[in-house]
Amino acid sequence: MTDSGSVIDWLLDSDPSIRWQVMRDLIDAPEPEWAAERAKVETEGWGARLLSYQDEDGQWAGGSFVPADFDPCEWQERGQPWTATTFSLSQLREFGLDPASDRAKRTVELIGANSRWDEGGQPYWEGEVEECINGRTVADGAYFGADVSSIVDRLVGERLADGGWNCERLKGSVRSSFASTINVLEGLLEYEKVAGTPESQKARRSGEEYLLERNLFRRLGTGEPADERFLRFLHPNRWRYDVLRALDYFRFSAMLTGADPDPRLGEAIGHVRSRRLENGTWPLDWSLTGRVWFEVDDGQGQPSRWVTLRAMRVLRWWES
Repeated sequence: MTDSGSVIDWLLDSDPSIRWQVMRDLIDAPEPEWAAERAKVETEGWGARLLSYQDEDGQWAGGSFVPADFDPCEWQERGQPWTATTFSLSQLREFGLDPASDRAKRTVELIGANSRWDEGGQPYWEGEVEECINGRTVADGAYFGADVSSIVDRLVGERLADGGWNCERLKGSVRSSFASTINVLEGLLEYEKVAGTPESQKARRSGEEYLLERNLFRRLGTGEPADERFLRFLHPNRWRYDVLRALDYFRFSAMLTGADPDPRLGEAIGHVRSRRLENGTWPLDWSLTGRVWFEVDDGQGQPSRWVTLRAMRVLRWWES
């Protein structure tokens, strides 16, 4: 498995959630073909399995951010649990569950009626208080057709002076973080596809500039890597940041706006190229601890279809 054709065959020999994206993003299959494959996400593989764990009230694990049976000791001893509604919705969005499907529409309605945030009891589609959480809620809501305009307005107003966002703002932070910023950017981009405003577009451009000024991973003052983990590939990212996640975002952003790739992405692109294995795939460098419904990768250090899909479509975009 050393040439791109063999790697693509390996990717296609997988779950529908990966296959349809390979067909669309890597081999330019006609839309009716990849759309038919995408439809299988609801009824086969990981998508169907995740939907099977959904509660009757539309939630997962009985809670919005943490499971109903959550004990704080679990977070300390085993890591943050990832089975509640917010993370399950984000994973279905990554899988590509068709938002026009009856199942997706019903899910949005049920969550709106029944789910409340653990932090303050707010209705789910009105958002929480942290920028990271609200960014992902906007992304999920915009993708699945919920009205998240009030959260967008709040995020626009919470932008910091350096152009990005930080979940520690309420604790006094005045500097943006890479992780908070990418979560908000992904949300604003998804929102822009359906209902962007001049204010949200301006905020998104400033958040992009925050990352670009830092070449996606460097400190602005010293030029040193802000966090070595930003250069290690993670999946699922949940709220965490790495340069491949950022590059995939910039790819989607360019597809929406028609913009050319920014040259400041070049260093991160070079890093992605350097991490390709001899067999043509990319590895999963690390994964987050904590309770999950099921695994979607073969383990740390092993070739990852998800990481490889991202890397290949980013490089294809850059090189074209």
